[in-house]
Amino acid sequence: MGKTKKAKKLRRPNIPLAAAQIAQHPSGTTAVGGGLEMSRDIPASRSESAQVNFDYTHIKKDLTRIGILAASFILLLVGLSFAMPYIVK
Repeated sequence: MGKTKKAKKLRRPNIPLAAAQIAQHPSGTTAVGGGLEMSRDIPASRSESAQVNFDYTHIKKDLTRIGILAASFILLLVGLSFAMPYIVK
């Protein structure tokens, strides 16, 4: 198969399935699979739709750890640059 790219309007974001919104039919029914079912849980307007809150606390912890390690290595290098002339003698 050749390398073909989809048009930008045909691309879909890579989001978890639980966060994906179900497409709603104009008559108030929800399209699930191949058929139509009555929507009980889905609000009629988009302003009432549930917001998806992603949890990024583990990423914040990782970034904090990386920042602390980077700062400590930079301080170590600066300290060694001042100490090297006295150590080499």
